[in-house]
Amino acid sequence: MELWVEEIQGKDVRLGLRLRSVLHREVSEFQEILVVDTLSYGRALLLDGTFQVTEKDEFVYHEMLTHLPLMSHPSPKRVLVIGGGDGGTIREVVRHPEVEEAILCEIDPRVTAVSREFLPEVSSGLSDPRVRVLHEDGVAYIKDHEGSFDVILIDSTDPVGPAVGLYSPEFYAACKRALREGGIVCAQSESPFVNGDVVRRVSRSVLSAFPCRTLYLAPLPTYPSGFWSFTAGSQEPLPKVVSAARAEALGTRYYTAAVHAAAFALPPFAAALVE
Repeated sequence: MELWVEEIQGKDVRLGLRLRSVLHREVSEFQEILVVDTLSYGRALLLDGTFQVTEKDEFVYHEMLTHLPLMSHPSPKRVLVIGGGDGGTIREVVRHPEVEEAILCEIDPRVTAVSREFLPEVSSGLSDPRVRVLHEDGVAYIKDHEGSFDVILIDSTDPVGPAVGLYSPEFYAACKRALREGGIVCAQSESPFVNGDVVRRVSRSVLSAFPCRTLYLAPLPTYPSGFWSFTAGSQEPLPKVVSAARAEALGTRYYTAAVHAAAFALPPFAAALVE
């Protein structure tokens, strides 16, 4: 008998992957956590039935969420990641030698524990001595840390359940207060094909707090539509040209200085979402 896992990505759309095995399943205080071993994409983490990470394509998401804003900052010494309990974003943050401290604020401790056990390559950065892991509500945490960070990365789940507050104008106003001079916030903002309302919502929330908003895209095969967006907020426009040597030294698999520059070229349908 074949074993499959499916994510219902919309009323008329499902993504199904055939499995070798189910590695772990539990219901935490916040959500259902499932880890499976798939034939096509390696090990995968699902939260409440939604794909969060697969070993084959996670690097694209984590590199693009992390490196475009960190490479846009001249000296990202202190970085906060809200969400991202699997550790993939932190892994990319600590590639930057300028980073002196990286804080992961993940509300569900079980996501971090399960990822450490079953996704060691994704969560490897959590063991870096510069990393501090906190299991707290990111919305509440950020209100108490004015002027504390150079870059804030929002690695959230979909805008339901515990992640709802991470999409509001009030949250981005708190992010602005938590940033140092010249700081940057960047968030995943869903698919421009099937979540255009979320893209617009995040864009409005960012622009309510920051004078500059940057929307950029990347391919994500296991996310709805296979095409994903990220939205950054800043005081000044982000640079389109960054140091090729600094980018190459990161040892990335997707992000480069050329990819950084290309990310600013939006196709008209995506640009229209936020005009």
